Amino acid sequence: MTQIDLVTGLLGAGKTTFLLRYAQACLDRGERIAILENDFGAVNVDVALLRGLKSDRCQIEMVSGGGDSDCHRRRFKTQLIALGMQHLDRVIVEPSGIFDMDEFFDTLYTSPLDRWFTIGSILTILDATQEDDLSPQMAYLFASEAACSGKLILSKVGTDPDGDRDRVLTRLNAALADIACDRQFTERDVLAKPWDSLTAADLDALAHASYRGARYVKRYSIDALRAGVHYFMHIAIPEAQIVPLVTDMLHDPAYGRVYRIKGCLPAADGGRLKLNAVGETVALDPIPEGQAVLIVIGDDLDFPRLDAAFRQVNTDPEYVSI
Repeated sequence: MTQIDLVTGLLGAGKTTFLLRYAQACLDRGERIAILENDFGAVNVDVALLRGLKSDRCQIEMVSGGGDSDCHRRRFKTQLIALGMQHLDRVIVEPSGIFDMDEFFDTLYTSPLDRWFTIGSILTILDATQEDDLSPQMAYLFASEAACSGKLILSKVGTDPDGDRDRVLTRLNAALADIACDRQFTERDVLAKPWDSLTAADLDALAHASYRGARYVKRYSIDALRAGVHYFMHIAIPEAQIVPLVTDMLHDPAYGRVYRIKGCLPAADGGRLKLNAVGETVALDPIPEGQAVLIVIGDDLDFPRLDAAFRQVNTDPEYVSI
């Protein structure tokens, strides 16, 4: 049977960055794998980062959009059926940061998937720098996406990994208790070290981390959980203005509560820049290629205000916003 792994985590936690390392370790062991990006959004800019892994032993696939959660779940199952017939060693699923864990389990327990796949590792990425002030819906996601995890993996670990671990565990266990979860995590459940120092043995252990069953109160349906998402396409912004503009959007409540801004922008040298902005962090890094699009995710977003701010600095005459 094909092992299927799930990499969960809130928006901007670092799932794709981790996935690059994890998938490469699987390939280094000689496995035939597929990576399935499972995103409710109509555009997934993270796929561009994974293309470097694509080879005759690594497929990159995507499930996107869907009018509602049932439609999206059908697309997810259809893609898994196509992968299941290929008898791969491993399929790694990276869902959106807004994800209903029931979708994963319910889909895998249906025929014919239950005959082709066995659930391997559920790995949850937790941001060591994440702010404490989560909305009730984000706090629910924070807890529910970790509840069944076989291993918690800290991202953005600082100079005090043990302190980062203890702080995140306190926050997570409080969120789990708030949804009456029957599980609490300990330091043994956490991998807290800079990702540059992860060894082949670390990554192999994660591939065998498995998962745990957990019960909790399901407070929200996936349709209620889906934050507002707006797309700004054919967008070009002078590099010096990108970070100040995005920082303002993240912190000015006039735009709504912005959780994350991500996407790809043209660079001055003709290349591309990947933008990932969440909380206090705005990362702008060069990538080989990518579609010029920005995605703003949040609650109670003021679309006209966002649109006007982008239009003021955009230099692409084909700009369109959705």
